[in-house]
Amino acid sequence: MAIDNDRPAIFIALPNQLNNKVPDELKPMLHGIEEEQIPFQTMQVEDANSAVARAYQAAVASRLSVGISFDDQQIVVHYKNLKPNEPLFVVPIDNPTNIRKVGANAARLVKGVPFKK
Repeated sequence: MAIDNDRPAIFIALPNQLNNKVPDELKPMLHGIEEEQIPFQTMQVEDANSAVARAYQAAVASRLSVGISFDDQQIVVHYKNLKPNEPLFVVPIDNPTNIRKVGANAARLVKGVPFKK
């Protein structure tokens, strides 16, 4: 899937092996973004070897300046004005409630409203 850089959206950087598909256990993250009414789209990042690096590249590519990525243990939310190795959130993939909250908080970063605890 080609990314549309003209459309404001949170970019979710996926590892190459996922073929633009977010794993089912991370779908609550997408629901959290949707409940805050912020668009998102997936993108492939080929030259990043960590979730932090992928999330930063996604944030830089996004017109909304927010990028998300993940690995098998954590979800990373990055903002383009932060240092590349210092993401805003690193949340363990441990339960659907926390996964949903990290998506909602990424969207709330865009909206400029307080984060969910």
